[in-house]
Order: sequence, then structure tokens, then C-alpha cells
Amino acid sequence: MAIRVCLEDVLKARNMTSKELCAKVGITEANLSILRSGKAKGVRFHTINRICYYLECDVGDILKFDGNLEESNETD
Repeated sequence: MAIRVCLEDVLKARNMTSKELCAKVGITEANLSILRSGKAKGVRFHTINRICYYLECDVGDILKFDGNLEESNETD
């Protein structure tokens, strides 16, 4: 995946559990788990906004680009 999710690192740095973040953001633990694992195909800006707000971080702290182009079978 060309985009890495570093949410686990930010959670640890903020001493917050994923369960606490779920309660604040308003998403299920299952959905946060999918995001944390990097298996999510997409995420709403609203959700990213709330995650960044409650973790007091920037989008670039939780999403990293690895420098590679990921080819997709979908038509753009």
C-alpha cells in the first residue's frame, strides 16, 4: 500500500487506547481496527478530522506516503 497508517504510534505517544479514541470520535472499534491495520480502502475526511482533533496531531502524523504509486484495477 502506498499510504501507511501510523495511527498505532500516535495512540501510544498520546497514551490513549483505541477504545478511548473510538468513544471520542464516534466510530466502532471494528472500523478503527481496520483503519489501524492499514486494510481500509478509504476513510472520510470527517473521521480523519475528528481523529486528528482528539489526538492533537496532523494528518501527516497518522498517514504517510511511501513514495510508490499503487496501481489500481479501478477506473479513475
